[in-house]
Amino acid sequence: MANLLQGFVDLGPSIVLPILIFIFGLILGAKPRKAFIAGITVGIGFIGLNLVINLLGSSLGPAAQQMVDRFGLSLTTIDVGWPAASAISYGTVLGSLAIPVGIGVNILLLVLGLTKTLMVDIWNFWHAAFVASLVHAVTQNFVLSLFAMVTYLMLMYLLGDIIAPTIEKFYGYPNITFPHGTSAPGFLIAIPLNWLFDRIPGFNKLKADPETIQDKFGVFGETTVMGLLIGIGMGLLAGYDLGATLGLGMSLAAVMMLLPRMVALLMEGLTPISEAANEFVKKRFPGRELNIGMDSALSVGHPAVLSSSLLLVPITIGLAFLLPGNTTIPFGDLATIPYAVCLMAPVFRGNLIRTVVAGTLYMASILYITSWAAPLVTIAAQASNFDLGGNSSITAMVEGGLWPTLLYILSAQYMPWVTISIIFIACLGGLYYVNKVRTVKVSE
Repeated sequence: MANLLQGFVDLGPSIVLPILIFIFGLILGAKPRKAFIAGITVGIGFIGLNLVINLLGSSLGPAAQQMVDRFGLSLTTIDVGWPAASAISYGTVLGSLAIPVGIGVNILLLVLGLTKTLMVDIWNFWHAAFVASLVHAVTQNFVLSLFAMVTYLMLMYLLGDIIAPTIEKFYGYPNITFPHGTSAPGFLIAIPLNWLFDRIPGFNKLKADPETIQDKFGVFGETTVMGLLIGIGMGLLAGYDLGATLGLGMSLAAVMMLLPRMVALLMEGLTPISEAANEFVKKRFPGRELNIGMDSALSVGHPAVLSSSLLLVPITIGLAFLLPGNTTIPFGDLATIPYAVCLMAPVFRGNLIRTVVAGTLYMASILYITSWAAPLVTIAAQASNFDLGGNSSITAMVEGGLWPTLLYILSAQYMPWVTISIIFIACLGGLYYVNKVRTVKVSE
């Protein structure tokens, strides 16, 4: 069964998601034609989104490498990116269990009323598999690693429940949430930073949302023009000639225009499923609410996310050079920086300055943690027979450097059964409070 599920997931999100959307649509009571069209539309949206993300990666990757070479960065750990990290995660028996375990935990929590999140994005269960693989690299204990996987999944469902109202308010996506291993932790980091920013005189008065910037700077505040200028700036830093510099600028301008349109297409497909889910819950579970758990790709097309992310690319490369003790070469995941900050932007209400400052601090921490975790990531890669491509040390910025992953690695090193059990109890308590206690208080 695990091999069958793994083979299904290996088809890729552009095939897996349409099938799941169609099946869930039928279960939730949508008409077959409507569910079928919704699934196809979501699949087309993901294909378009991946094309634009690949354009971003193929533009940024060579420019970043050129900048690294030009400024003489001497670093030993290569960031292989999320595609390699997901392959490493699913490449072991432990990793292959992430999908059935993830579905089972989600169904159990839904039946018990301990989550509002119906996880459709099963592809991204690889994050749970990744965490479990690192715990296994430390402890060599299969059962403990499986327990860590369960607690991580519970943590993501908890964050999905907490984040859903913010997603609806900022992005305008009702009954959609992002229990996504790359994005959800950024939300937690942004909350205390926003509190701090509110108390810094002068800084707390700066308005820098995309609309304000466009009003103040006119054509230079347009998101496509900002993409053009950022691309030209990166081309100059990389030492490109005029043609290549302008080409990079146009590529980033295209990304700024195309990404929001691909996201709109995805939402067009998801809307009827979300509506069917709400009708299903109202009829069968009065008083309860259901949110569709999706990939945070739905948020990366927002101007505040894209603009701040493109600014963070050269900043991250600069940090890699300047931070003492860092060994990570940012490469494979530069194009996925939007996923790291897409849930920070809503906390800052779209303020670009706050998002870039917070993102800089976040990326600095990610570089340090990925450098520290690199030996474990390398061991996990070897265990899954992943081809290291001649590299002696690899890491993955979008996953290995995120704070929950750090929490699990530390837990695996110090009294692992006790510490991971504490995380389990905390997640269970959080789910109970959010979905039982707080729900009752709101209804009263």
